[in-house]
Amino acid sequence: MKQKLVTAFALLFIAGLTGAQEVAYEEYDLDNGLHVILHKDNTAPVVSTAVMYHVGGKDRTEGRTGFAHFFEHLLFEGTKNIERGKWFEIVSSNGGTNNANTTNDRTFYYEVFPSNNLKLALWMESERMLHPVINQNGVDTQNEVIKEEKRSRYDNSPYGKILFTVSENLFKKHPYKDPNIGYMKDLDAASLDEFIAYKEKYYVPNNAALVVAGDIDTEQTKKWISEYFAAVPKGADVVKDYPLEDPITKEIKAKTYDANIQIPATIIGYRTPGFKNRDAYVLNMLSTYLSDGPTSKLYKKMVDDQKEALQVGAINLGQEDYSMYLVFALPVGQTTLGQLNTSIEEEIEKVRTSLISENDYKKLQNKFENKFVNSNSNVEGIANSLATNYILYGDTSLINKEIEIYRSITREEIMEVANTYLKPNQRVVIDYLPEEKPAN
Repeated sequence: MKQKLVTAFALLFIAGLTGAQEVAYEEYDLDNGLHVILHKDNTAPVVSTAVMYHVGGKDRTEGRTGFAHFFEHLLFEGTKNIERGKWFEIVSSNGGTNNANTTNDRTFYYEVFPSNNLKLALWMESERMLHPVINQNGVDTQNEVIKEEKRSRYDNSPYGKILFTVSENLFKKHPYKDPNIGYMKDLDAASLDEFIAYKEKYYVPNNAALVVAGDIDTEQTKKWISEYFAAVPKGADVVKDYPLEDPITKEIKAKTYDANIQIPATIIGYRTPGFKNRDAYVLNMLSTYLSDGPTSKLYKKMVDDQKEALQVGAINLGQEDYSMYLVFALPVGQTTLGQLNTSIEEEIEKVRTSLISENDYKKLQNKFENKFVNSNSNVEGIANSLATNYILYGDTSLINKEIEIYRSITREEIMEVANTYLKPNQRVVIDYLPEEKPAN
């Protein structure tokens, strides 16, 4: 009886935690098309203000790659009312932090301030949207900043070109074939007028979502949002029409060389559906099953048991139009890349042809429950989730119900999805090799 009571109390406690994780929010549109999402949480005197624009690396024309990432930097240069170089100083001197990041599909700017500085945060983001200063001086400065970023993060970083190599082999038509950071020759060749036109096309209120999450007075926040953002002119509707890829029906083999490594790697890539597709959720679970933690199938087999790999991992790299399912491994000693590929395929074949065990399935469900809870554990994470769910998924309510998708995935579905997308004739196999240095 005592054990039953303990179990009952434990279940009630867990149920209480699950209920507490539901995120309450309010959303509405301004007349100019800006979508506003508000989440009130007065437990700590902190507020996160974020703007996500539906523009990323794929939004470009041929010969003009990298513009979205360029603007991630350029829109910190200054505005009509914020002196050049003062953005970060204003934020830090008022007790805040801020940053931005760009993917192939969206650009995200955010600040975290003590809640008594919410008005300042809203004003700054409205300045970024309404009054950015885009001149040749700023363009030239950020061009050099991005070149240095490319050198340090990609050109001179071990295994820094892996994603570039996978993308250019998985995609032949879609803009995902090109790196998010772009090609430096494209940025060098671009005129100031082209940068201004890009801003006017994509960085408009009707292509963005504003999220305010944290310790707020809702009615006051709405008044400030109206005061600062309502006057921003609406832009033309953004139309996106990207070419479809032909199916991969025969294994593609490729090699690339990296002067920054001594240990080769194998990378196996599959083109998979965009992250809104239900199958993408299944593939997320499958990557966790194969490589999340020391008890996962690939790690236990290749690192612990057979001792043929230093490292092995699998990930479904989600993107809006097409995702990339990647499996990578580093060999031990005399193990060849071919041997690694054979071991990887053996494990994937098992998932294609038989159900995972009930015990493994329960472990997967527990891991995704934990991820769901942790993703909404602070106002920064909540702001990111709300913006992402609206801009990229078209469904803000996913912040509370996405876990139901994972809960509904069956073992049979995991096998079916693996058999649909992860066959040997649908993959790219890349030998990622140390660059041989010429003899003296």
